[in-house]
Amino acid sequence: MSRIGRKPIEIPEAVEVEVAPGQVTVKGPKGSLVQVISPDMTFEREDGTLTVARPTDRGEHRALHGLTRSLVANMVEGVTDGFEKRLDIQGVGYRAALSGKTLNLSLGFSHPVSIEAPEGIDFEVPQPTEIIVRGIDKQLVGQVAADIRKRRPPEPYKGKGIRYRDEQVMRKVGKRA
Repeated sequence: MSRIGRKPIEIPEAVEVEVAPGQVTVKGPKGSLVQVISPDMTFEREDGTLTVARPTDRGEHRALHGLTRSLVANMVEGVTDGFEKRLDIQGVGYRAALSGKTLNLSLGFSHPVSIEAPEGIDFEVPQPTEIIVRGIDKQLVGQVAADIRKRRPPEPYKGKGIRYRDEQVMRKVGKRA
């Protein structure tokens, strides 16, 4: 039995979950999310909790069991608390600025790099070397943060570039005399 799949999902008072065949809708204080799921998975409600059940022990159902539970739990967490990714910029002259919903980056190129915030994503730049990506959809927040990091990933010799807040960059030794 899947350890993740059998854990119940706690549903707070302010969150409303609607289950239709092949689709789950979660509405909360921060917004609403819709996720397409396998119609084979069934949901059972019991006083403030939601559990996911699978029809058989076949491999595909076993794989979808934990996935479905994780997706719905992330939706519930997203509409109540939201998600955020923090990025740090390191390098001389590298900086970020926010103008409206557009993130402008100076990354040592001959041109500035502009990134438009997709629907449901908010950027925050508390310092010129720090970027915070916020939203209610965990997958979208992670993808936008990865797209920003991809513009100038950290290089292994000096560590210059954009990195996640908790990322460890493996440093290499340069030339020896």
